[in-house]
Amino acid sequence: MSLLRLNRFIGRMVKVRPVRLAGRRPVASITFDDFPKSAWEIGGRVLKDYGARATYYTAGSFCGRTVEGTVFYDTGDLTALAAAGHEIGCHGFGHRPTPLLSPQDLAEDAARNEEFLKPFLGGGKAQSYAFPYGAASVHAKKFHAPRYSNLRGSHHGINSGRVDLAQLQAVSMEARCWNEAVINRAIRYAQHNHGWIVFYTHGISDTPGPYGASEAMLRHVLDSLSAARIPVMPMREAVDLVLN
Repeated sequence: MSLLRLNRFIGRMVKVRPVRLAGRRPVASITFDDFPKSAWEIGGRVLKDYGARATYYTAGSFCGRTVEGTVFYDTGDLTALAAAGHEIGCHGFGHRPTPLLSPQDLAEDAARNEEFLKPFLGGGKAQSYAFPYGAASVHAKKFHAPRYSNLRGSHHGINSGRVDLAQLQAVSMEARCWNEAVINRAIRYAQHNHGWIVFYTHGISDTPGPYGASEAMLRHVLDSLSAARIPVMPMREAVDLVLN
């Protein structure tokens, strides 16, 4: 087992911010990592059709860039999505796996992204964080937990009962593991157990790569959540709902 995989495994086992969710009703969040420009230009349009708002986890180093054919967001996108009521979350500045960062590197990366995001948050701070690549370690969780109301990983699962707010579970909407039966089963579980189901993907495209989703896939998730009468809200709002 590689050092990264070992750190990820141990990190998942150690709960840094254990809490019991109130479990009064189910709730869902749609999240986009990195984020490609299409997550806003196409994803934002789809979300508007459903009256839903999402969380866009932002890595400052991707702003205005095209990397390996993927066009990422720009400052205009951040301004527009914030004005539309979506949440700007933190995804680290350099988008590096946190288990591989020294405490000093972790602090510098966090400070740099915090400074980058400040103008788009009215001078404030992001409330939600997602680990780049879903990779978390105990020391990274302990570092970030006091700084955010919630931290999201990418380990498959629905958050219900006793959870770790320093590494919330999520359900992939990515093409590489898309399975409608799995999606539908997860939504039914969240509905019946009053869980918090967090979906994640990257870009939205008619021909998505392995880490993206199609518009039809996003609409399927939103249609299914609507049919189950599960409200969709950004992470910063959902965490308040599930705790109270």
